Amino acid sequence: MTAEPLVFIVIVNWNGREITLDCLRSLQGITYPNTKTIVVDNASSDGSVEAIRAEFPDVAILGMTKNLRFAGGNNAGIAYSLDQGADMVLLLNNDTTVHPEFLGRMVARLLSAPDVGMVAPKIYYHDDPRRIWFAGGELSMWTGTMKHTGIREVDNGQHDASKEIDYTTGCCILTTREVVDKAGVLDEAFFMYTEDADWSMRVRRAGYTILYEPNALIWHKLSVTSGGHLSFFKMKNKFMSNLRFFFRYATLPQKFVFPWMNLLVNGWATGKYLLTMRR
Repeated sequence: MTAEPLVFIVIVNWNGREITLDCLRSLQGITYPNTKTIVVDNASSDGSVEAIRAEFPDVAILGMTKNLRFAGGNNAGIAYSLDQGADMVLLLNNDTTVHPEFLGRMVARLLSAPDVGMVAPKIYYHDDPRRIWFAGGELSMWTGTMKHTGIREVDNGQHDASKEIDYTTGCCILTTREVVDKAGVLDEAFFMYTEDADWSMRVRRAGYTILYEPNALIWHKLSVTSGGHLSFFKMKNKFMSNLRFFFRYATLPQKFVFPWMNLLVNGWATGKYLLTMRR
């Protein structure tokens, strides 16, 4: 691998023309010199492909004939990237904007030790740009829950140390060709959500660590394609995907405990949704 590995940035778009254009504009300012960007379009009908081609003629576009959702779209982008000679692949949500130095800092962290398999950045809320959305991922196999470290906290430097984490969010993942070869890609059996935790688990079981890099910063516009932060569509699909994940990886004793704990946690979230009717 060269001193400046070739990084393919994969962005999946589905009827998100304006937010994807905003993301691509943000990427124009990054300082890391060896990148190529690819947009996987999941059969959009809002003129996304035409708009991207017009404003960003150097961005490769893979046009899908149907919506492959998050996992299928990213897998298509990963396959294309590796075929084109990528050393590393960055999965980046289209509803993000980035700090100019974010990618260089993630690459440096990924190269910091041979057993590092994935790197995640610090992620803020886009509409509250000093409030943390992700500063690491934690799993509890006994409660059947996964959570973001630092979520909704104002950033006062309390999460400024790089550390090993249980999983990284699919909002932004940097990994290598070697890791994909050994651990595979995203599992398309997940309809929506938890594909990232599943991929992270397989990467860890392949012998790699997953690191959080606090000096790499991006901003996330939450749940644009799934109807909002507390939409019923999002909560239902997240609940089903969580069950699939924990039944796959929990030990036998944990399988008797976590479903009840998971119901309690998700019941609270559903109750909050019904009370507030936030869509």
